[in-house]
Amino acid sequence: MAPDTGSGTPVPMQHDADAEMAVVGSCMYQSAVIDAVRQVLEPGDFYQPAHTTIWHALLQLRKEGAPTDAIALSHQLKSTGDLTRVGGPPYLHTLASAASVGSGAEYYADIVRHHADLRALQATAVRVLQGATAPGADPAEVRSLLTASLSEAADRARRSSGGRLQRYATDGWSFVTDTPASTAPVWGTPGKTAWASGESLMLVGPPGVGKSTIAQQIVLARLGLLAQVLDMPVQQGEKVLYIAADRPSQLARAFTRVVDQAHQDILRQRLVFWSGPLPASLNAEPQLLTELAAEHGADTVVIDSLKDVVGKLTDDEAGLAYNNARQQLLRDGIELLELHHQRKQGPDASRNQRPVLDQVYGSAWFTAGAGSVLFLNGAAGDPVVQLHHLKTVDDEIGPLPVIHDHPRGTSRVDTSLDPLTLLRQAGTHGLTARQLATQTTGEANPRPADLAKARRRLEALTKSGHAVQETGAGGGAGGGQATRWTAATRHISAVS
Repeated sequence: MAPDTGSGTPVPMQHDADAEMAVVGSCMYQSAVIDAVRQVLEPGDFYQPAHTTIWHALLQLRKEGAPTDAIALSHQLKSTGDLTRVGGPPYLHTLASAASVGSGAEYYADIVRHHADLRALQATAVRVLQGATAPGADPAEVRSLLTASLSEAADRARRSSGGRLQRYATDGWSFVTDTPASTAPVWGTPGKTAWASGESLMLVGPPGVGKSTIAQQIVLARLGLLAQVLDMPVQQGEKVLYIAADRPSQLARAFTRVVDQAHQDILRQRLVFWSGPLPASLNAEPQLLTELAAEHGADTVVIDSLKDVVGKLTDDEAGLAYNNARQQLLRDGIELLELHHQRKQGPDASRNQRPVLDQVYGSAWFTAGAGSVLFLNGAAGDPVVQLHHLKTVDDEIGPLPVIHDHPRGTSRVDTSLDPLTLLRQAGTHGLTARQLATQTTGEANPRPADLAKARRRLEALTKSGHAVQETGAGGGAGGGQATRWTAATRHISAVS
């Protein structure tokens, strides 16, 4: 019954019946959801008495490790004599259809808790008003009532937030020792990681350079249909949710190049496409990506592309909101691949210019929150494009010349610029670190970072027995001589 302020006009009671049904229904679908919801809700938070009774039954089933579906719940309620009072089996099935596979249960629970808090404050206000307007009211007693009521409300708020504030908190020792120093990359190898587990990979480039082509090959590898992409291994996953927000029909045609009837079962069971815009803005609902992944049971999400899921890319608020959504998804153990575009280049921009992070379109927060950023440089339709690693996880990958076979939907690395191949071609003259850097980057004056990288590659070949190092001499009257590397004799003869 709604409380009366004393004026004869009942105060409407705050509640959301749909949210209550969604919470209970979600817990029926997936018993593990109860553990998260009980951190937010207390039994008295439900407005409908039937929902309170059902919630107690769900807690008991969870305690016993029993199923929480409509059949088990009906049996539990019948054993306590409450089944008919809550509406019987038909109402339990109505609740089960109110939510899907636990998706968004904590969000709905927050709504229920919000209304419960308002009802509690309404009741406090009514009690204080009635006490203050009663004949012979004592101000000291009214103040005491108000203080006690506010203290109770504060304790309730602390209990409500306790689960939320503790859910992702870990003591210092466990955080340091339980977090693995290194994990197997999603794509790449330890030391040369294109996509690290627990961090997002952003694939950037102008239109038509093969971002979706690379992405679809990574997806197929996550499904176990390919072992490698661009000569780098891909760790197999469970299920992929591909958000095809940008030209889904074109993407569907592209996938027909690489799949056939033999792949039908795998694609039906382990690959889900979301076509077109998302159901809500990530600015307003940053938890949406996590909810979508949970709804479809995906351990990998692909966004194609960022411009179609974020309002104004140049707005820092939009960038921060997206990064919030991204980090929530990653925190739940979902891997994320993002396709994005570069800034529009001026007429004087050279196609051979090395790309930098600043060329990624939009707020800096998009790249700041990404774990790895790969950039495909070229023009639309080019059969050969350059892959650059703009933000690295460990050692830089590339630059790699990537050859796209558009009719087949496949890509491969042009091995003609492989350091060992170049050493073999150089014969007995060998190569210096500067010469190797010049050939691999295409720049007459390689950057110090490129020189250091070339030296590391040559030293690695020496360590593996594929190259021989001839240490140079320091400068003098006749000038110095740079350290030079040649292919090991057995490797030269193998290709001669």
